[in-house]
Amino acid sequence: MSGAAASLGQTNRRTQSGTTEPAWVRWTLLGLALGFMFLFLVLPLAAVFTEALRKGLEAYLDALKEPDAWSAIRLTLITAAITLPLNMVFGIAAAWAIAKYDFKGKAFLTTLVDLPFSVSPVVAGLIYVLVFGAHGWLGPWLAAHDVKIIFAVPGIVLATVFVTFPFIARELIPLMQAQGTEEEQAAIVLGATGWQTFRRVTLPNIKWGLIYGVILCNARAMGEFGAVSVVSGHIRGQTNTMPLHVEILYNEYQSVAAFAVASLLALLALVTLVIKSVVECLHERDMRGTTVTPPENPNT
Repeated sequence: MSGAAASLGQTNRRTQSGTTEPAWVRWTLLGLALGFMFLFLVLPLAAVFTEALRKGLEAYLDALKEPDAWSAIRLTLITAAITLPLNMVFGIAAAWAIAKYDFKGKAFLTTLVDLPFSVSPVVAGLIYVLVFGAHGWLGPWLAAHDVKIIFAVPGIVLATVFVTFPFIARELIPLMQAQGTEEEQAAIVLGATGWQTFRRVTLPNIKWGLIYGVILCNARAMGEFGAVSVVSGHIRGQTNTMPLHVEILYNEYQSVAAFAVASLLALLALVTLVIKSVVECLHERDMRGTTVTPPENPNT
C-alpha cells in the first residue's frame, strides 16, 4: 500500500507540474536546451564582443567613429526608418483585407504575403536588378530621366521592404481572423465612419500584434544582407549598410573593426529582444487587467 501511495503521489506531482514524464527526462531536455543556447547563441556573442575589445576600448571606439562605419550605421538606420512605416501600411491593409473580407483572389494574396519567406534574399535582389538595372526592363528609361535605383539608397530600401513585409502582416492576420468583424459592424451601425472605426475599434484591438510585428520587422531590416548586397554595389561610404561594412572589413583583415561594427549590430539585436520582452510583459499585464470577473450574486 505504501508503494502504491508513493507512486500515486509522484503521479500527482507530475500532473501538477504539467507533465507526466519522470524528472530525469525533464532535466535532460532542459540541459540540452541550455547547452544548445550556450553553444550557438551565448558563445558566439561572447566571441564577437571579445574580439571587438581585443585591442582595447579606444580601438573599439575608433572603429565605430571611422567615416565609412558611421556612414554604414546611418544608412542602416535610415533604411529601417523608411521600411517600417511602409510595412506598417502594407501589413495592416493586407491583414485587414484577408481577415475581414471574402473576395476572389484571397488565397493568391495570402500566397504573395508569404512569398519572401520562400524566396532567397539573393534572388529578391536579382529581381530588382532585372527590373531596375542598367540593362533591365526599366533601366534605359530610368537612365534617360537620371533616376538611380540600383546601386543607390532607393534600391536598398526596396530590397529591404521586400524581405521584411510579411512580418507585420503575418502577425496581424491570425489576430484579426480570431477577433472577427462584429465590433467593426457594431461601430458602423452606431454611425462611425470608416476612419473612426479603424482608429477606435480595430487599432486598439491589434496594437500588441502590431508592436510585435514592428519589432521583428525592424530587427530583420537592420540585419538584412543577401538582398541588399546584390542591389547596393558595395560603394564604400555610400551604399554599404552595417552587415555589408562588416564583410568588407573582415575581407580586408581588419578583424577588430569588423567585430566592433558586428558588436553594435549584436547590441541592437539584444535591445530588440529586451523591447520584445517588455512588450510581452505589458501585454500580459493588460490582458490580466481586462479580464472580466463575474458579478457577485446579489442574493448572497
